[in-house]
Amino acid sequence: MLNLFHKSAEPSGPVEYIIVGLGNPGPQYEGTHHNAGFMAIDALAEKCGVKIDRLKFKGLCATATLAGKKVLLLKPSTFMNLSGQSVTEAMRFYKLPPERVIILYDDISFPPGKLRIRMKGSDGGQNGMKNIIYLAGSDAFPRIRLGTGDRPDRRYDLADWVLAKFTESDKKLFDQAVENACAALELMVQGKTAEAMSLYNGKG
Repeated sequence: MLNLFHKSAEPSGPVEYIIVGLGNPGPQYEGTHHNAGFMAIDALAEKCGVKIDRLKFKGLCATATLAGKKVLLLKPSTFMNLSGQSVTEAMRFYKLPPERVIILYDDISFPPGKLRIRMKGSDGGQNGMKNIIYLAGSDAFPRIRLGTGDRPDRRYDLADWVLAKFTESDKKLFDQAVENACAALELMVQGKTAEAMSLYNGKG
């Protein structure tokens, strides 16, 4: 595959896309299921040769070049349930519609290693996505849902499960899904979301 990651810390021109990874700030949440979005966008930043360390939009962010497009990488610092505050602030600043804002987040509906790309849709019960849709007044956000797997026993508390850390074996599967997500993002910022869906939905 042609490598379209361009290592440039200061790309020129306007930001064309915002790519958001959802999670919770703080070391106690690192490596947990609910921080799947943070983990994925950190991997993307590494591929793009940038560090997400600039404080702005109620989060940490960095500009990068992906597939020839200038993008903003954003990790909201508001905690998951208030992610929309950060996302909508960045959208207003760059005057970008929801269709140009790609959200990455965890989903217990899929096993680790699987991902699902959609052009728009409901929040599916994910609280960060719920807040983003509510504050933006639109569900037209392209998104990549990263499988984390459901509880081994349905009696297990859901809040405890999403804040639990990946097992070593599940983390290896999840890392492969992150690789696929990064490749899918190359296509999505070129307006090829349908192609990304065809190539990567359910793959793993």
